[in-house]
This record gives sequence, structure tokens and C-alpha cells, in this order.
Amino acid sequence: MERIAKLVTAHDAVCFTNEIYNHIVYDDAEHVPMATLPGMRERMVTINALSKTFAVTGWRVGWAVAPPGITDAIRKVHDFVTVGAPHPLQAAGAEALMMPDEYFLSLAGFYRERRDALAAILRETGIDPVLPQGAYYMMAYISAFGWDDDIEFCCWLAREIGVAAVPGSSFFRDSAEGRRWVRFCFSKRIKTLQAARERLLRIKSGRRPA
Repeated sequence: MERIAKLVTAHDAVCFTNEIYNHIVYDDAEHVPMATLPGMRERMVTINALSKTFAVTGWRVGWAVAPPGITDAIRKVHDFVTVGAPHPLQAAGAEALMMPDEYFLSLAGFYRERRDALAAILRETGIDPVLPQGAYYMMAYISAFGWDDDIEFCCWLAREIGVAAVPGSSFFRDSAEGRRWVRFCFSKRIKTLQAARERLLRIKSGRRPA
């Protein structure tokens, strides 16, 4: 982040960050807003929304925080690109942001339980997960099953096992580098994750299904 800040300052650029997972971090990780770094406040556009913190992804209510000059430009663009979010949802969002600190502090624990549950399930199945420090997605390595095509694996997993994952190649600039990776989402009920475990255990580790 400090290296990026130096480059932004040196080139008189504007930095955009999506900090929508700022309250969902795990273990010893700490969210550090880019705007708090020296010299960055006046050249930052910080994007956030209600979606993840309050589990209302369908509301599409968010905001951008920036210096006055940049904010003026954002308002003009917004006026031509989209209409305002529904007023009742904006009002609800304003109330949500006034929730006590306990809510935000407990949020990470809520998702950490699900992160640890999914990681244990994947290891039990034979899939090798990467434990994330934030958000609620988990990348996993599938080479133990003999698959070399993540898209084919995900199609098979959904069709034959009944569990959906996202092909890892979609997250790499060079898609070939992600062909043995998939991404799971753990923002689910614990009982849903346990149901996924029962299905995933049908996979036979070490060999590719016919």
C-alpha cells in the first residue's frame, strides 16, 4: 500500500479503492484504509456499500468518499449514469450505519466461524483450501483429483455432486494459471455448509471421476 501511495503521489494520480469488506477480516489482520496513508486523503476515492456488512447485497446502496473537487465530478457522472437508490433503502441504510460498535466487531466472528467450517470440510474432502484473511470467499486447489480444467471441474461438481464453485481461471490475468483453482463462497448458514460437506465427501480423492 505504501508503494502504491508513493506512485500515486509521484504521478499526481487518483486512487480508487473498494473497501466493502472493511469489517470482515480475520485473525490478526487489520483493515487499513488507503486514505489514511500520508498524502493520500486528497487524492482518494473510497468506495463502500451496505451489501456485505449488513448482508443486503440486493439493495445496491453504496457511497463514494472523496475530496470536494472529485466528489463534484462523481455527482455529475452519477446523475447521468443512474438514478438514485430507492429512498426506503437509503433510509434503512442510514439507520444501519448507526448500529453499535458491537455489531461491526461481531461481524468478523460470524464469518470466521463459516470460514473455518468450510476450510475443514474441504480438507476432509481432499481439496486444498487457502485460508483467507478477509471477505467470504475461499480459493482451493483441485489438482489432487486429477483435473486440469477448472471450468470442466466446476460443471461436473455442480451437475454430479450438487455443489457450486466458480472457476479459478476467471480471477487470473493469464487464465492458464488458474486452471487448477476454484473459488467457494462461505456466506451461508452452517447447516448449508454441512449439507455441502455430505455431498463433497462423495468425491473420491486422488482420481478424476469418469
